Amino acid sequence: MPAARAEKAPAKVNLTLHVLGRRADGYHEIESLVAFAGVGDALSFTPGRALALTVGGPTAAAAGDTADNLVLKAARALAEQVEGLQLGRFALSKRLPVAAGLGGGSADAAAALRMLARSSRLAPDDPRLLQAARATGADVPVCLDPRPRLMRGIGDILSEPLDLPKLAAVLVNPGVAVPTREVFAALKLPAGSVAASPPGSATSLVATSLGATSLADAIANGRNDLELPAIELQPVIADVLAVLRKLPGCRLSRMSGSGATCFGLFDSTAAATAAARTLRIGYPAWWVRPTVLGG
Repeated sequence: MPAARAEKAPAKVNLTLHVLGRRADGYHEIESLVAFAGVGDALSFTPGRALALTVGGPTAAAAGDTADNLVLKAARALAEQVEGLQLGRFALSKRLPVAAGLGGGSADAAAALRMLARSSRLAPDDPRLLQAARATGADVPVCLDPRPRLMRGIGDILSEPLDLPKLAAVLVNPGVAVPTREVFAALKLPAGSVAASPPGSATSLVATSLGATSLADAIANGRNDLELPAIELQPVIADVLAVLRKLPGCRLSRMSGSGATCFGLFDSTAAATAAARTLRIGYPAWWVRPTVLGG
């Protein structure tokens, strides 16, 4: 059978990320406004008898053992849900930095689920896809249909897709990995400390921004509660945020997810492109990508 077309696995960007507490089972409750970038990994699929994965691309070396890749985990999770699921060989082109707060592995897994669904003629809204996504990882469900949404709970409660304005942005990673588990642990929240949604929550941001002339201004009223603990682990994140903030046309700089990737929101795509050019000259070791956030 011919190979299926390549599937994009766009980077997930947490425009806001509010940690509302820690449940008795140890998981953290969050509320986050999420959008997806125009950059990401790419995945292709060739139907066959056996499940297999090859990984290449600029950041493949940092992606870890192929046997532990979330693409395979997602495929196995769906195979448990769907009898006779058409499996095959995946080829992943890894372009996003790893352990970077961009949900790269989750986006890859979600892309695999979409491709398997098409190959086996499953409807996009087949509940078994969502079940497999949840079994694979906390960020996989929101990546399954990569459009702007609110995430709540432990990432498992999703709003309907949001019709948000497109945002010109620059993504920057200074070349350091920040394990999500370590960042959440640095918060040192006691178990059972779940709080109500605070002022400036993602919910209120959406309510105010849908009719606003500038979504960026509304996002600025939010925050990322993981930013400070991530900076404690990797102080260079603070340097990235400061450099972004000083660039012409930058309206806001913030860390995405658990870091270390940061984003700057700009007045226009031209300003974002110029900023990326400046960053690449001044900081050649950093991973820098101009993009548009939306979905």
